[in-house]
This record gives sequence, C-alpha cells and structure tokens, in this order.
Amino acid sequence: MLTRKQHELLLFIHERLKETGIPPSFDEMKEALDLASKSGIHRLITALEERGFIRRLPNRARALEVLRLPDSIAPGLNAARKFSPSVIEGSLGRTPPKPAASNDDLAGVVSIPVMGRIAAGVPIDAIQHQTHSIVVPPDMLTGGEHFALEVKGDSMIEAGIFDGDTVIIRETQTASPGEIVVALVDDEEATLKRFRRKGASIALEAANPAYETRIFGPDRVKVQGRLVGLMRRY
Repeated sequence: MLTRKQHELLLFIHERLKETGIPPSFDEMKEALDLASKSGIHRLITALEERGFIRRLPNRARALEVLRLPDSIAPGLNAARKFSPSVIEGSLGRTPPKPAASNDDLAGVVSIPVMGRIAAGVPIDAIQHQTHSIVVPPDMLTGGEHFALEVKGDSMIEAGIFDGDTVIIRETQTASPGEIVVALVDDEEATLKRFRRKGASIALEAANPAYETRIFGPDRVKVQGRLVGLMRRY
C-alpha cells in the first residue's frame, strides 16, 4: 500500500524514464509533487526503495530504476520483474505450518495483517503494504478491523512500548485526547504518539522526555488507528 505522494512520485519517475531515459532531478520531483523542500522527496524515495518499487544505482548521479509499479497499473511488469523489498520480519505471533489443521486447532485463533513498521521516534514514511500476518488472542481485539505494526524507536518507552515491539491497532479515523494513535502527518509521515488537542491544533505527544511534542494544524494530521494491544518477543 502506497501513500498518495509515494504513488504520484513513482508514476512521475516512471513516465520520465519512458520519455527521456533519464530520471528527473530532485528539484523536478519537488516541483511536480508541490512539496516545500527536497527532504520530503528524500523520504519518499527511501520509502519506495524499501518497498521494492525503485532502486538507486550506485556511483551514478540521479540514477534511479523502477523495479515495479502498483499491480492496479502494471501487473505484467511486476510479474516479469519480481523484487523482494527489504523488510525486517520476525517470528512474533507466527505459528509453524501444520500438515492439516482441525477445527479444534483453529478455534480461537485470529489472524491480522502486519503492515510494516511504525515510528516511535522521528516519523518515518507512512504505513507500508502488508508484509505478513500474525495470530493474536481474540480478546485483544475490540471489534472492527485491526492491523499490526512493528515499532521502530524509543519515543514511547514510558508508555511501555519499546523498539521491536509489535502493536495491535484498531482502524479508526477519530481519537480521544490521551489515546495512543497511529497518526499520518501531511500524507507522508507515520508515527505512534499520544493524541492531544491544543486549541484548534493537534499535538502528538511522545512518552519519552528526550522527544518534543509536535503541534500541527488539524488539516495536517489524519488518525489511522488506535492502539488496543501490544505483543513482545523475548
């Protein structure tokens, strides 16, 4: 799953390569996507590379190669050019394959998708496509759709959330003050923070004094889900 900006940038690079054989410059990408700075382009490029859509060629300036496009646009290209994105995966919550599972074996087992990583620190690019699935206790789920994210960073350690944990998220677009949420900032960055309101603005509050609370206008933050559980591997 790509964000809107990631999707736009991928198609822009693809079309430019088809037309000229040369990737666009960062300035051209910034202008095409109407971003304020090139740092946003750097984040988008890194996200697309991590997800296996593009590759940066070493020792060459402006050298980008499109490895695949979203399946809805070019399934044939993707079938011909398979590429495995570099994603950190663990065995948390996974069950070994069984020759045959009886109804008793499956009783009480709930499987939910893991949608990549979430920043509990400096925000990283927005939620990724599904990487794998995990099984969770059914009483951890609260009704509605759920997904899991692997935590990267230490900004929520005083809330008991550590680097490497897996958080269970209930999909929702609203939150009450004090709840820990997955927040999408400017359609580009995703972070796990405590949700607060400061007048008409939204505050994303860390649970670690080393990190400052970030304040945004209400139109810049979209709540993607609310924390309902946590799993940890020792």
